[in-house]
Amino acid sequence: MNANSFFMKKKLIRVTTISESLFSLLKGQLKFLSNYYEVVGVAANRGNETLDDVVRQEGIRCVDVPMCREISLFDDLKSLFRLIIFFRKEKPYIVHANTPKGSLLSMIAAWITRVPHRVYTVTGLRFETTTGSFRKLLITMEKITCACATKVIPEGEGVKNTLIANGITRKPLSVVWNGNINGIDVDYFDRTEEVMNRVGAICDTGDFNFVFVGRIVGDKGINELVRVFERLSNQYVNISLHLIGNFESELDPLEKDVERIIKQNHKIVIWGFQSDVRPFLASADVLVFPSYREGFPNVVLQAGAMGLPSIVTDINGCNEIIQDGINGKIIPPKDGEALYGAMKWMYEHRDSEVTEMAKHARPMIVERYEQHKVWKALLEEYRSLDNNA
Repeated sequence: MNANSFFMKKKLIRVTTISESLFSLLKGQLKFLSNYYEVVGVAANRGNETLDDVVRQEGIRCVDVPMCREISLFDDLKSLFRLIIFFRKEKPYIVHANTPKGSLLSMIAAWITRVPHRVYTVTGLRFETTTGSFRKLLITMEKITCACATKVIPEGEGVKNTLIANGITRKPLSVVWNGNINGIDVDYFDRTEEVMNRVGAICDTGDFNFVFVGRIVGDKGINELVRVFERLSNQYVNISLHLIGNFESELDPLEKDVERIIKQNHKIVIWGFQSDVRPFLASADVLVFPSYREGFPNVVLQAGAMGLPSIVTDINGCNEIIQDGINGKIIPPKDGEALYGAMKWMYEHRDSEVTEMAKHARPMIVERYEQHKVWKALLEEYRSLDNNA
């Protein structure tokens, strides 16, 4: 062995289903890890950000492996075959995956090719909001993914408890740091002068602004949110609701009456997908995030870092970030009356308790979820693999 080979970095392959996830979910983390490993990103070259964008942002090599987010047996087998060939060629020391389809296929491929360390970070568990045979199928897929992995990392305590309660895996489970896959860049998500100079046009729409950031779909609680806001807007003339995100009418359409309300209520403002959500959070008074299921939602972290209290549902991740009555309110999922009560309370207490919640929001995020702390904790997880090899 020559001197150069002695100091060669071990190869780490990070897998997500589409390139947009590599770019956004792991922003900055891959560049940090490349100081210690030879990092290669693998994903289907799809979404608002391409693999070229990942290369420029993270300074790593990326490889396009087509993968479908939906279940498609023929396409999935082709993707699996490509991953097997790629892993045999690359001979990685670690394959680490997140996002459901990318994780399933890469863990199977890594198991087949005997990659020494196969790490699966479990984020949102889709089976939680399904029933019948489809639920059984999704649970089976999770069990296979975990079985093929050598290490399973739940993104938060809620995900960990769900895995245990449903008998998904018997492997030891531990959360990295305080949870979340990448932490939060608290310097970027802050009310800087540059951000505040961009909020004027948004604030003009109402004296008290509710904001939602995410996919505009049923599973995010948009049906309940829009109906509740319709009631509130008939009571209070100076409120508005800002929806930041894309509609996904084919995958999870909204109900017809909700679509009609969105079109007709001039106090509901549709902004579409935004690459920079900071001005919208800075111009808002409360984040409303009534999702049915999550792993560990980034938008609640982002809102908190921007000094924004949140209304969230009592689901994984959300109930770990928000402490009820301290930096926001927690309500049951799929409960329109509870959501109405929380939004109404926020408006009516805007000059007292809500102001206090806003003061607590950012310090709580900085203390528990600052990005570099999460990265260093993940690096220690990787180093523990070396010790156990």
